[in-house]
Amino acid sequence: MGQYTVSTRKNVRILLVGDAGVGKTSLILSLVSEEYPEEVPPRAEEITIPANVTPEQVPTSIVDFSSVEQTEETLGLEINKAHVVCIVYAVDDDDSLDRITSHWLPLIRSKCNATLEGDAETEAETEAAGEGLRKPIVLVGNKIDLIDYSTMDSVLAIMEDFPEIESCVECSAKTLHNISEMFYYAQKAVLHPTSPLYMMEDQELTPACKKSLVRIFKICDIDGDNLLNDYELNLFQRRCFNTPLQPQILDEVKAVIQKNVADGIYNDAVTLKGFLFLHCLFIQRGRNETTWAVLRRFGYNDQLEMCQEYLRPPLKIPPGSSTELSHRGQQFLISVFERYDRDCDGALSPEEHKMLFSVCPSSPWSYSTDIRKSCPINDKGWVTLHGWLCRWTLMTLIDVVKTMEYLAYLGFNVHENDSQLAAIHVTRERRIDLAKRQSSRSVYKCHVIGPNGSGKTGLCRGFLVDEMQKLIGKEFKTNIVHCINSVQVYGQEKHLILRDIDVRHALDPLQPQEVNCDVACLVYDSSNPRSFEYVARIYIKYYAEGKIPVMIVGTKCDMDERRQDYLMQPADFCAKYKLLPPHLFSLRTNKKELYTKLATMAAFPRFQDAWILFYKHRLVQLWESAHLRHFGLLTEDSKLLWKAGLGVAAATMLGFIVLKTLSAAGSHSR
Repeated sequence: MGQYTVSTRKNVRILLVGDAGVGKTSLILSLVSEEYPEEVPPRAEEITIPANVTPEQVPTSIVDFSSVEQTEETLGLEINKAHVVCIVYAVDDDDSLDRITSHWLPLIRSKCNATLEGDAETEAETEAAGEGLRKPIVLVGNKIDLIDYSTMDSVLAIMEDFPEIESCVECSAKTLHNISEMFYYAQKAVLHPTSPLYMMEDQELTPACKKSLVRIFKICDIDGDNLLNDYELNLFQRRCFNTPLQPQILDEVKAVIQKNVADGIYNDAVTLKGFLFLHCLFIQRGRNETTWAVLRRFGYNDQLEMCQEYLRPPLKIPPGSSTELSHRGQQFLISVFERYDRDCDGALSPEEHKMLFSVCPSSPWSYSTDIRKSCPINDKGWVTLHGWLCRWTLMTLIDVVKTMEYLAYLGFNVHENDSQLAAIHVTRERRIDLAKRQSSRSVYKCHVIGPNGSGKTGLCRGFLVDEMQKLIGKEFKTNIVHCINSVQVYGQEKHLILRDIDVRHALDPLQPQEVNCDVACLVYDSSNPRSFEYVARIYIKYYAEGKIPVMIVGTKCDMDERRQDYLMQPADFCAKYKLLPPHLFSLRTNKKELYTKLATMAAFPRFQDAWILFYKHRLVQLWESAHLRHFGLLTEDSKLLWKAGLGVAAATMLGFIVLKTLSAAGSHSR
């Protein structure tokens, strides 16, 4: 990926204003013809300079204003259309200089604020408009060939009172002195403005600029020691400017920092103070473009906000497809985890978690009420590396846009030198999985549906812990609906997401997003005689005619099983609809084969009809059948086993007869 910039300007529009006779029109004509015009019209026509002849490679329109030919209403329209306004004064005319503050600057402010107030819908917005973004201004002193002194001292005093003034320049339309520089400064005021970066009156960086640079410093601090060493500085230089930092230049930079900031260098590395000073120095020396190049490389726009195109690159997801983390995405998240795991205990403490997301506007989830309740944690309640990847996997499946945003905040684009799209894998469409009866995905979503009190929340939370008995009698107060962990499906690691579907009333209909999933787990309380009816009705209404695999689970099997008050008992119901027999589950038994069953059914859609795919060889059949029976996924019907055995015997006999026939035919031919 090349250097990323988010400057939204595709062109620059420059407006020249000033008192009559100061030489506005002459400046434009001298620039275009590269010679002083003998005859000057009242106003020059609008001209456009092609991108290939401008220093910033941006098409530039130059507009002249004449108070003789145009009205003040036209002036207001031109001010608002312009990206930058050049106020021209004559250096030999003190009145034209005085009118910069008495007339032109107040006029430009009023025209800009009038437009902002017209767009504002509330009183608060109107008040904010008055303090809003002001039009960049460049002060231009013309006719410098007529005097032997400078007006810069007077102009600098004006700049202190009007922060929208980006720069000032003295020039001469007659001798062409500084003509090109004047229009370059005007371009620069639009493409690399000073006011968002630097407060002229305070001689320091703006809070927004400082905050952005602090984030950039933290992202570039790969080893997390709050210093930028030579390796990190070189990586920063290559990422921002596509060129390495020469050792001599690096030493000179460090020397400048050390000379001006007492604690700017520590152990031959640049501190945060030194980093901020360096950018302050760039701006003070008129090298705004350097700081802007850094900011735009890290995704900031002209208002020092993260650009939406940077945070949310377009991602095409076909209907029926899902999103997962790619290998590069996982490796990046592992490196981020290890960087902030300061004590190297394999887990993120609340403080380490807070520090990790300090480069983001906020954390994508709550540490206490979300991540600790939705993915695996250690004995201290801290999220482990495995849990960390699980939580990102969950977010990528249910909200991939948010995943891409936070990958950008954490610096994926810079460290990987690519957009976040490289961190995302889009799976093939579900209809293809159903046709092939095998899923290519590694993340599956299971909806756990059942009446209140059936134990479905305990079933979901049990997926996250090693000792499920500890959950018995526990009241689940948080509203976390997703739990994620990994399971092994035929030697491959898969992630299973359990979504606890909230059922307020038995008659409430389920929404499509509550029904559609990779596998459904319908839960009833085996000790409650009125529990199964709800599950049966849900299956008949939403799943009987569909292609989503369904597992019926009877919870609390450690208690006395009660006969269900329904037309059929659970086992008969499953037999009628050709479902697997009900799986009996209890937190007290601490058996987790249920989760492997669910993941396996999701991996092989329409699972009940597909087990024969695994019997490719007699030895394989014997080995696998033992495991399948262990999980309750192989029928105990002895007739079916006899039929399978007779089929194998018949195939063997037929092969033997064919072989004998071929052998006999061969002997006769000889």
